[in-house]
Amino acid sequence: MYSPTIQKLIDLFSKFPTVGPRTAARFVFYLMQKSKEEIEELINSISNLKKNVKICPLCFNSFEGEGEFCQICSHPSRDKSLLCIVANEIDLQALEKTKKYQGFYFILGGTVSRLRKADIEKLRIKELQERIKNQPKIKEIILAFNSTPEGEATTLYLERLLRPLNKKITRLGRGLPVGGELEYADEETLASALEGRK
Repeated sequence: MYSPTIQKLIDLFSKFPTVGPRTAARFVFYLMQKSKEEIEELINSISNLKKNVKICPLCFNSFEGEGEFCQICSHPSRDKSLLCIVANEIDLQALEKTKKYQGFYFILGGTVSRLRKADIEKLRIKELQERIKNQPKIKEIILAFNSTPEGEATTLYLERLLRPLNKKITRLGRGLPVGGELEYADEETLASALEGRK
């Protein structure tokens, strides 16, 4: 049985994605070995995360600095006819690293495992519809989701939802392995998937 302070931290770390109680306990015991200065640095960094980082109202990407929009959405030379929908920021960053895509993004906020109403309500569906409606220059919508059952379910749901908008809807080409995740794909594979969208 851990002390209440240790147990509280384990419980907090266990709320992180993919972190179970055993990994959370490792985090806590790792932190106990660190100096007071290193712990202060971690605390300050977490505090600054909430103070300094803003969320872009157009694409929902996080950013720091002046202005209302992130660096991508405020960039004047990006292609306004392309909108790439991704599940999360990690996928956006993976696609940006390819340097092959020059359009805009929209972060949906996750995927759906089954087309349950509760799953769908967690996604930014209304915001996505507003974004497309308010930007008539968008001609192609790219659905860039993992080749997993969840990614496939989300893609099918969005295809049905967006079809009435009369925009070209494409998905990434199958350069990505089935069951693979965008964040782990190398830049060449992602680039060919982008170019081979259909």
